[in-house]
Amino acid sequence: MSILTILKLVFAFAGGLGMFLYGMNLMGDGLQKAAGSKMKRLLGYLTNNRFVAVIVGTVVTGIIQSSSATTVMVVGFVNAGIMNLGQAVGVIMGANIGTTVTAWLVSMNEWSSVFKPDFFAPALIAVGAFTVLITKNQKKKDIAEIIIGFGILFVGLKFMSDVIKPYSDAPIFVNAFRVLGTNPFLGVIAGAIVTAIIQSSSASVGILQTLAMTGVVNWNSAIFITLGQNIGTCITAILSSIGANKTAKRAAFIHLSFNVIGTVVFGTAMFIIFKVNQEFAASKINSIQISIFHTLFNVGNTILLFPFANYLVKLSGLFIDDSKIETVDDDEIHVTLRHLDERILETPSFAVENSVKEVVHMGQITLDNAREAVEALLKNNKEKAEKVLEIEKIIDAHQRIITEYLVKINNLSLTEKQHLVVNNLFYTITNIERVGDHAENLADLALEKIKNNVYLTEEAYNELSEMCTAAVDSFDYAIRARETENIDFIREVERLEEQVDNMKDKLRQRHIDRLSQGLCTPENGVVFIDAIINLERISDHSLNIVNYVESELQ
Repeated sequence: MSILTILKLVFAFAGGLGMFLYGMNLMGDGLQKAAGSKMKRLLGYLTNNRFVAVIVGTVVTGIIQSSSATTVMVVGFVNAGIMNLGQAVGVIMGANIGTTVTAWLVSMNEWSSVFKPDFFAPALIAVGAFTVLITKNQKKKDIAEIIIGFGILFVGLKFMSDVIKPYSDAPIFVNAFRVLGTNPFLGVIAGAIVTAIIQSSSASVGILQTLAMTGVVNWNSAIFITLGQNIGTCITAILSSIGANKTAKRAAFIHLSFNVIGTVVFGTAMFIIFKVNQEFAASKINSIQISIFHTLFNVGNTILLFPFANYLVKLSGLFIDDSKIETVDDDEIHVTLRHLDERILETPSFAVENSVKEVVHMGQITLDNAREAVEALLKNNKEKAEKVLEIEKIIDAHQRIITEYLVKINNLSLTEKQHLVVNNLFYTITNIERVGDHAENLADLALEKIKNNVYLTEEAYNELSEMCTAAVDSFDYAIRARETENIDFIREVERLEEQVDNMKDKLRQRHIDRLSQGLCTPENGVVFIDAIINLERISDHSLNIVNYVESELQ
């Protein structure tokens, strides 16, 4: 065989593999977009019920077509403190079950002639492509993306299969799988290495199934390679845990130990079966049989180890000691940095939801600061005023951190609704930051009052106090509306904003009257007028925030 022929085969196989991987990724993106808010709700199901966590792990992995991505996301959630290790075990078990979906899709090739790639894959690509070009409906485009990915996946499989089939009797394949079959350790290691390189057990199992379709793979080698593939998929989560806290490292270790224990148990059982029936061990295996074993292993391993989930958590503690609390500055900035973990970007729906939580968190910090500023202004409290100025620096840092994270999310594969939410979050944090600025202005006015020994008349004090309450309450309801999307909170902000606008005009006129009557000094007048202007601006920004929320509900 000439070098040119070898290169042609390598390029053809690599091209087929590339289409297979791209198709799987495209299909996963489309499924995720089509799932929309359903993916977001799954996060809420991660309760202490481990059985529910297994289901969530299975569903999420079935949607995104990658157990590696799911476990990386789990590491991110654990690192962010969103999920505990008990919940993580269940999701990891479910992820292993969910990853079998791809194997069944690949094995459709051998169900009947109707399911062969060369029969329907080109038609799928054509239907999907025309749908994307013709329709303006985003939901239909998302479904078309799934169909195109599905078609490209199968065209890639056919490419790989066609390249290998003419050489299925070649000594290199026969000898390679004979060696891997007679030495279980080599089979496991080979499967683990290939999977670690391409970082997807779904893809590596698909490659093995493609080889099985050409009749070059026997039972003995396929079983141990498949077991190794389940270990190799852990490398992604392990690499992801580098730089995370020790609890997140334990989550990655749980994923590894779960698959290693399963491999030892099932590998030992299959080794004994193959020794007893060597003719069965040497017989050819097809892609459907690989799918069956892959599913039996992951479902069986979950059933086997589910009752011992707490022991897996304890085992991870023996290897990774997190009893010593890691020194982390207990600062709001560090909390937010930890929560906006980049691993969560593996699943855009969850990343968007987590960003909403952090925007609400920023809003709550700003709300507390606004309340402190109001109290400092009304009570001439220097200590509170100075604290407001310090917290304002943290609010500014939050804006920068969350903005950077939202930019990363905006570059992901999002639905039209998710893009709207992300854009609204950009505007929302700007408005929250501006409320922080107005709180800072109120604190400066408080310090000015203290410095110049300025005190308001009882009437002015009561009027300002009433307006402070209305303005701060409007911001409180705005943050609650952003968190819950509750229409009642939106309406309350609209009512309060109108009330504050009316109060500003009335209170300004009344204060001018007091000045003209000599009941207030010019110094009092400046502080009072500046204060009501800042309070009116706070209610304006609150209204802006709920307008963004309302646009998402339409």
